Amino acid sequence: MSETTTTTHEYGADQIQVLEGLEAVKRRPGMYIGSTGKQGLHHLVYEVVDNSIDEALAGYCDKIVVTIGDGDIITVTDDGRGIPTGINHKEGKTGVELALTVLHAGGKFGGGGYKVSGGLHGVGVSVVNALSEWLTVEVKQNKKIYRQTFEHGNKTSELEVIGNTNRTGTKISFKPDADIFDETEYDYDVLEHRLRELAFLNKGVSITLTDERPGQEQSHEYHYEGGIKSYIEYMNRNKEVLYDQITYYEKSMENYEVEIAFQYTRGYQENIYAYANNIFTPEGGTHLNGFKSALTRTINNYARKANFLKQNDKNLSGDDIREGLTAIISVKLLEPQFEGQTKTKLGNPEVKGIVETIVSSELDAFLEENPKIAEAIVQKNISASHARMAAKRAREMTRRKSALESTSLPGKLADCREKDPSKSEIFLVEGDSAGGSAKVGRNSEIQAILPLRGKILNVEKARLDRMLNSDTIRGMITAFGTGIGEDFDINKARYHKIVIMTDADVDGAHIRTLLLTFFYRYMRGLIENGYVYIAQPPLYKVSWGKHVEYAYDDADLDRRLEGRDRSRITLQRYKGLGEMDAEQLWETTMNPETRTMLRVGIEDATYADEIFTMLMGDKVQPRKEFIERNAKKVKNLDI
Repeated sequence: MSETTTTTHEYGADQIQVLEGLEAVKRRPGMYIGSTGKQGLHHLVYEVVDNSIDEALAGYCDKIVVTIGDGDIITVTDDGRGIPTGINHKEGKTGVELALTVLHAGGKFGGGGYKVSGGLHGVGVSVVNALSEWLTVEVKQNKKIYRQTFEHGNKTSELEVIGNTNRTGTKISFKPDADIFDETEYDYDVLEHRLRELAFLNKGVSITLTDERPGQEQSHEYHYEGGIKSYIEYMNRNKEVLYDQITYYEKSMENYEVEIAFQYTRGYQENIYAYANNIFTPEGGTHLNGFKSALTRTINNYARKANFLKQNDKNLSGDDIREGLTAIISVKLLEPQFEGQTKTKLGNPEVKGIVETIVSSELDAFLEENPKIAEAIVQKNISASHARMAAKRAREMTRRKSALESTSLPGKLADCREKDPSKSEIFLVEGDSAGGSAKVGRNSEIQAILPLRGKILNVEKARLDRMLNSDTIRGMITAFGTGIGEDFDINKARYHKIVIMTDADVDGAHIRTLLLTFFYRYMRGLIENGYVYIAQPPLYKVSWGKHVEYAYDDADLDRRLEGRDRSRITLQRYKGLGEMDAEQLWETTMNPETRTMLRVGIEDATYADEIFTMLMGDKVQPRKEFIERNAKKVKNLDI
C-alpha cells in the first residue's frame, strides 16, 4: 500500500502580499490602461493630455502641444498653472513627486484643485510613469523652471531648479517600456482622432500634434471656436444634410454645464455621441436618456400641433425621430458617477431631468421659429415611420413563413453538424465556384458555408425595409439567428465565428467593406463580441519539385524565395478563391490548425462611423481624397 503525501499551503496574514507604490500598475497594467497592446500604448498619451485638459476646463490653459519624437518618445506641453512644486506637508513630498509616484493623488478629490475633471480616478500620470522606461517632468512656476527624472516609476533625481521663466506650464516627456508593451510605435492617425475630438469638446483650446520621426514628419493644429457645433459640421462633411442650420444649445443649471448640437442628414443612420467631462460614454446613460426623451416628446407634440399627425395617427417612435440624426451631447459636472472603471455609462440620475428640461424648452422654440426646417424634420420622421412599419411587416412575414416551413435556414447554406455555437463557424464565401470548393474542403462537423452572389446591397444608402427585400441579406440574417436592428439578440447567435472569405483583389475588398458596413450598422453586437473575422487566403503558390508553399503577400513571397534558385521555381498568382481546389482552400485558409484570420474590432465608434460613411456614403470627393491619402499604405492591389 503506497503512502499518500498531502502538501499543506499555509495561508495567514503573512501570506497577504502588499504591492507598494506603483508596483500594482506594473504587475497588472491592463487594469489601468485597458491593455498592453496598441490601445494601451496610446492611452498613455491620453492620460497626460487629460491633465492638461483639466487645466483648460479650470480656465488656466489655452495651448497643448503633443510631439512624437524619434524613438517614439512622447512629449506633452501645456501653458497651465503647472503641477504644484511645493511640499505637501501631510506626505512630506512635493506635489510633483506625489502626482507621479502615488496612485489616486491629485487635485480631483475634493481638494478644490479642479471644479470639473475627466480624470475621475486620479491614476493618470503616475500610471504613465510606472509603465515608462523613463519619464522627465519640467514645471514652470514661481518664475522658475523645475525638473525631476524617473525610471520605471522610481525617481532618479529630486525636484531641482534648472532655470528662470516668466511663464507657467508643465512639460512631460516619456518613453513607453518595451518590456511591458507588445509594440511601442505610435500611430499618428489614432492620436490625431482623439486630440481633434478633445479640441471639439473644449472650444477655444488649441491642441497641436507634431510627428518628428524621420520620414513621417507632419504637424496639425486643432482649434475650434465653435466647439461641438464645429464637431457636427465635421461629422456631416461627407453626408447630404437635410438643412444647413445646426441646432446648438449651451446652458448652465446649478453645477452642471450642458452643450448639445445636432443636425439631420438625408441618410438613414442615427449617430449620437454622448460625453461626460470629455469622456465618451458609448453605452450612453442619463444624459443621453434625457436627450432622447425630450427629442421624441417635443417633435411629436409639434407634429400634432402643426397637423402633420392627425388625431387617429400613432405617435412617431424614438427610432423614427432619430433616423438620419447626427448629435453631440456633452455634459460637465462636479461628481460624475460612471458605471465601472471603463466609464462607459453615466449614472447620475439628476442629469436626465436637467438635459430633458433644456432640450424640451430650446427645441420647442427652435421648431416654432423655423417652420420650414421643422416641416423637413417631421416629414423625414413620418417617412421613417412608414418604412419601419413596412420592415415590421416584412419581418413578420419572414417569421410566419419560417414557422410553416420544415426548415427556416437559407437553401444555399451548407450547415455544420455541431449545435454548440461556441464551437461553430460560418464562412461567407464570394461566388458559387469558391463556395463549392469550400463545401467540399471544409470540416463539416464545425464549419458551415454560405455562398454569396455578387456584391451585397450597400446598406449605407438603404432603409431596413429595402434591405429585407435582398435575398443575400435575408439569408445571412436567417443563418446567423440573431435577428437584426431592434430585434438583435447576441444570445441567439448560431455561430461564434463569422468568417468573411473573399478574393484578395479590389472586388473582394469591396465585398468585405459592404459586409462590414452591414454588420456595423445593423448587427454591431457581432463585432463588439468578437464574432466577425476576415480570412487570409494566400496570394501565391510557390512550387519546386514536389515541394509546395504558399505566400500571403509580396513580403512573404520575397522571404520564401530568398536564397533559392528562381529558375527552378514555379510561381502561381491566385486571382481568386475559385482557382484553389478544395484541398488547397482547406490547407491554406480554413484549417484551424494552420490558417491565419483577422478578428474585426471597434476601437473607436466615432472613427469607425466616419470611415464607413466616407467609404460607402453618397459623396465621391471625400472617398477619392481618402484613397489618394492612403494609397501608399496599400500592400496588395489588383488592377
